[in-house]
Amino acid sequence: MKKRFGIFAAVVIAAALTLTGCAKSDSATTDSAASCAKADLATVTAGKLTIATGEPAYYPWIIDDKPETGNGFEGAVAYAVAKQLGFTNDEVVWVRTTFDSAVTPGDKTFDFNLQQFSITPERQTAVDFSSPYYTAPQAIVSYKGSKIDGKSSLADLKDAKLGAAVGTTSLDAISNQIGGKPQVFNDNAAGVSALKNKQIDGLVVDLPTAFYLSGVEVPNGIIVGQLPSTGSGDQFGLLLSKGSKLTSCVTGAVDAITADGTLAAITDKWLATDAGAPVLKP
Repeated sequence: MKKRFGIFAAVVIAAALTLTGCAKSDSATTDSAASCAKADLATVTAGKLTIATGEPAYYPWIIDDKPETGNGFEGAVAYAVAKQLGFTNDEVVWVRTTFDSAVTPGDKTFDFNLQQFSITPERQTAVDFSSPYYTAPQAIVSYKGSKIDGKSSLADLKDAKLGAAVGTTSLDAISNQIGGKPQVFNDNAAGVSALKNKQIDGLVVDLPTAFYLSGVEVPNGIIVGQLPSTGSGDQFGLLLSKGSKLTSCVTGAVDAITADGTLAAITDKWLATDAGAPVLKP
């Protein structure tokens, strides 16, 4: 994407999108004797930190689909974590993966991966997560004049044709909070294409992605509303292979940038508020 989008420039992070505390992730390795010195880190490539993201990666997470620039929320988070671990920007190597392949068990081609992976107990049986670096609600994207334009409650959406990407908590939210059988897509890009072609009434994604899609990708796009909170919100964590020797160190790096205000500054710079995205009634 070549453009800068003014819809984000005028807003600051909402209280609803609060940063999480510094508690360790449940999946973090607890070997307190392990060294987090750069020279002792068992990275995929010695002396390099290999970080993965999606293909493509969207604004505001990554700008212009170029994670190496460090522009965008997750690009900036990745480089802040790398710096905390002792790596310079030119020692960071970027690779791409699908969302679904990243959350399945098996060997990984990266040291950690970030593409809005929600921390869930089910996923923690297959992969490790760092401490959460962001908490986000889910929202429904549609277009003006659609079947769900103007709907204000979950009950109004019972008969709507809604979709989400495979393996995501957005997909779970359709089944668990709205009801009905969701349309499943390989990724958000496929879902956006279906929405543009009016094959579905709405696409469920996290709120920052909803702002981008409704303002840029979907013609006459709208945010129908946010799904009501079910508790602590959707927490995103850096994803690592199960039992990774890096998990405790990466978690420590996330905790450090949370404690020193770096993460808050990155969040304020890149993420939008919930302005214009009312919470749907239960």
